[in-house]
Amino acid sequence: MSESNKRTSAVTEPVSGTAGLGAATPRSSNAIKIWATVGTVFLAMTLYLVIRWVSGPYFEPVAGGPSEPPLYMKIPLIANAVVLWIGLPFALWFFLIRPWVREKRITLDGMLLMSMSLMCFQDPMLNYYSTWCTYNAWLWNRGSWAPYFPGWVAHEEPGHTVPEPLLTNIPGYMYGVLLLTIVGCAVMRRIKKRWPGISNLRLVLVTYAIAIVFDFIMEGLILLPIGFYSYPGAIQSLSINAGTYYQWPVYEGLMWGGVQAALCCLRFFTDDRGRTVVERGLDSIRGGVVKQQFIRFLAIFGGVSACFFLFYNVPATWLGMHGDPWPEDVQKRSYFNPGICGEGTDRPCPNPDLPIPTKHSGYINHDGELVLPEGAGVPSPVPIDHGQ
Repeated sequence: MSESNKRTSAVTEPVSGTAGLGAATPRSSNAIKIWATVGTVFLAMTLYLVIRWVSGPYFEPVAGGPSEPPLYMKIPLIANAVVLWIGLPFALWFFLIRPWVREKRITLDGMLLMSMSLMCFQDPMLNYYSTWCTYNAWLWNRGSWAPYFPGWVAHEEPGHTVPEPLLTNIPGYMYGVLLLTIVGCAVMRRIKKRWPGISNLRLVLVTYAIAIVFDFIMEGLILLPIGFYSYPGAIQSLSINAGTYYQWPVYEGLMWGGVQAALCCLRFFTDDRGRTVVERGLDSIRGGVVKQQFIRFLAIFGGVSACFFLFYNVPATWLGMHGDPWPEDVQKRSYFNPGICGEGTDRPCPNPDLPIPTKHSGYINHDGELVLPEGAGVPSPVPIDHGQ
């Protein structure tokens, strides 16, 4: 379904204010089919995670433990959730309902809104191999779907996992990230207007640099100090405020800055019909408007998910295996460590001096002893056949 420039400018990035990636792209482009396939894979994984989570033992609250967050944490954490939920109906109206009522269509921003709301289900993946980021368990939660990621390695148990703060993360990912993306595109327009001759590459690099600085302000100076979450497994030599519960690893800014810059580029760079790079070839989709728009959503969702997966979760899972020992400032606060490791458990918290256990392997306890799964034993060596 084609969209006129006039309609596009009503609720999303105006074509005239963006930098095009070429003129009219040939309608035979297979980009949308490729990205729709990517979106289908991520959507199938999301549905699988949700079904397993709500029907399994991990769908239970994770308690914050005996430690009580101070008021300087509680007040802004509650206020943050309240403000986000107050803003949610306005976001739904502005980005989804109003365009549908007026024009009977879902705009690019509406598609991004839906895509980013589902993107939040990738959130726990950064702890795939080793737990290096924890949310504040004092916040309302229903556990986590993390252990149901295919091949999940990190140790977690029902009631003792890194909980997902749903009241904050759902609207935060849904329209919070979208608003940041819209602001980022506005900044890109201003830069393009100020320096008309700037190349697309330089524009992207400047946007990336701005996103890194903004991430430090948002996370390092606000979200971490108020105790929304913590990065206990950060590499401290690469962190600001190292050794505290609010240490901010510099590579966090590089990773999330990459995600945010990529999302801005996805929305900013459109063709002469206001379509993103993942929507190229939309006119080749046959089967009616509903099918066409569903394929379009899958393609956009695939692009959004790929931004998060490639620029954040892939490097984050690797970096999480190279973190320093958890700071005492985190281990003593049970709301950052709800029975995952440390006191009250027989497991030390992640430490580079210890092997990284999997959910199926043994582990080293506090006494330095190897604890194997029930019925398991240390494999015996197989003698080498010297006759061959």
